[in-house]
Amino acid sequence: MAKKQFKTESKKLLDMMINSIYTHKEIFLRELISNASDAIDKLYFRSLTDDSVNVKSDEYEIRISIDKQARTLTLTDNGIGMTKEELENNLGTIAKSGSYDFKNNSDNQDIENIDIIGQFGVGFYSAFMVSDKIVVESRVHGNNESFCWTSTGADGYTITECNKDTYGTKIILHIKEDTDDEKFEIYLEEYKIRELIKKYSDYIRYPIKMLVSKQELKEGSENEYETITADEILNSMIPLWKKNPSEVTDDDYANFYREKFYDFQAPIKTIRQKAEGTTEYTALLFIPSHAPFDYYSRDYEKGLQLYSSGVMIMDKCKDLLPDYFSFVKGLVDSSDLSLNISREMLQHDRQLKAIAKALEKKISGELEKMLKNDRDKYEEFYKAFGAQLKWGIYNDYGMHKDVLQNLLMFKSSKDKKLITLKEYVERMSDEQNKIYYASGDTVDKIELLPQVESVIERGYEVLYLTEDVDEFALQMLRNYNEKEFLNVCTDSLDLDSDEEKETLNEENKKNEELFSYIKDCIGDGVTKVRFTNKLQKHPVCLTTEGAVSMGMEKVLNKMPGAEDNKVKAEIVLEININHPLAKRLTDLYENDKEKLSDYSIILYAQARLISGLSIDNPAEISDLVCNMML
Repeated sequence: MAKKQFKTESKKLLDMMINSIYTHKEIFLRELISNASDAIDKLYFRSLTDDSVNVKSDEYEIRISIDKQARTLTLTDNGIGMTKEELENNLGTIAKSGSYDFKNNSDNQDIENIDIIGQFGVGFYSAFMVSDKIVVESRVHGNNESFCWTSTGADGYTITECNKDTYGTKIILHIKEDTDDEKFEIYLEEYKIRELIKKYSDYIRYPIKMLVSKQELKEGSENEYETITADEILNSMIPLWKKNPSEVTDDDYANFYREKFYDFQAPIKTIRQKAEGTTEYTALLFIPSHAPFDYYSRDYEKGLQLYSSGVMIMDKCKDLLPDYFSFVKGLVDSSDLSLNISREMLQHDRQLKAIAKALEKKISGELEKMLKNDRDKYEEFYKAFGAQLKWGIYNDYGMHKDVLQNLLMFKSSKDKKLITLKEYVERMSDEQNKIYYASGDTVDKIELLPQVESVIERGYEVLYLTEDVDEFALQMLRNYNEKEFLNVCTDSLDLDSDEEKETLNEENKKNEELFSYIKDCIGDGVTKVRFTNKLQKHPVCLTTEGAVSMGMEKVLNKMPGAEDNKVKAEIVLEININHPLAKRLTDLYENDKEKLSDYSIILYAQARLISGLSIDNPAEISDLVCNMML
């Protein structure tokens, strides 16, 4: 029979289908199985209104067979089948979808309850990525005639009569020979077919069967094995997330999570959501109990698995999760999404955005419930992923603080336990109008800061910030419940009465020359020197002016690329005006400026060490201290 040409710009368009639309060659099996499922759906739908279709529901199946010697992979279904004209129209015209026409031309309202997967009519041609010849044998249910469609690619196709004993469609792929770059023979291996079905088509509603070889112990023998070939169903068919929640146990969810997302521990929280209305979808989400080893690295990829009517479309859909919830694992199944023709990617539309927004709200709500109802479990979660929540506030300049701020926790001076911002504010006294905090390497080091001791002694609670991101997150929040955040180690700390302020100002003006001399002795280490009332027993402390604190300076300067452009906080050396040292310094300024110079350098080094900062000249400081002891 003469070869027919495709009803398109054949070679150019088919080349594009094979080489451009699909990212991975392995997608071909998903496409063919989805088409087979659609064909069975059509026959099932016809059986609802046509009594002549006498097929029992448990008889439907998709079968795969491998012939390594002939290098063929065969996929057979017992679906509705195709006539000669349908073979001509559906396979002879690229981008012609019989499934799409079937769904849109049906007058029966029940068709809306059947998920037709193939909508674009190009999935079939993905098989040419792995095969150099495709043979399609098809026979319509209730018809005695069968036809064979054969093509080797863009040069065209033939349609001839054939002898097919049963209704349905058989697709025979002649797998390409291996090349230096591609090993096509892998698609003739049982394990690979099993792997691809598990990955992409595990939840097709009809059984996918294949004869599988297994090693079994010979009957009557203790150590002799034999190879047994038996039929095996390769897919689960019913997705866990589509089962009635009452039928699924916590162990079922945990086992599903471990197997699907390769974690050795059960999730700390399982979230199931079914949405109906404008956008319909089912989501099954998991919050891990620990961070993956690569979570805080550039190699980590966020995203949820995306299914359309039980067929996996994308392994990691990044658009469904905001960065601050990137630790969430799971999947979304929806038939409402607008897919592009390859079914590998989503068109960015309002359905996708609506799902992402709803998931964000659901995750946030579930975390708040955990915080309220299971504090220990939430703190376990927070130790693993709290830094990510704080980075979420910092990275988007506080745009999503309403979602995240109630989830934040910090250790506190009250009992050194984690508390929320809400709990801190609820414990504030009526006269307190600031949320006080201090940052440092550890809780113990922060607690030794002179300013912290002073604030605590006045009856105020202090939040202890020990992670690099903490202060940056609070800077972006600016306030909580209209209470501003205040670093106690900055010059903004104001605990004095008006009378105390006035007295202090007078003393600072009177000793401007002393402060200038001390600053000259210290050098560029400080921008100012002054007396303070804020300290209790400590002689000196360091505070900062401006937007950059000492803690922020440390973090910024250890970031990659900061070596040549270091950030410098405006540091002030504050001397306790109520300490005997203050009078000693004024006396030295009048009588022994050389000794005052040594004192100034030692006091500055002492203040740096108290603040958790390093000193540049430890040998010089050691010599000065030794000289004073002689």
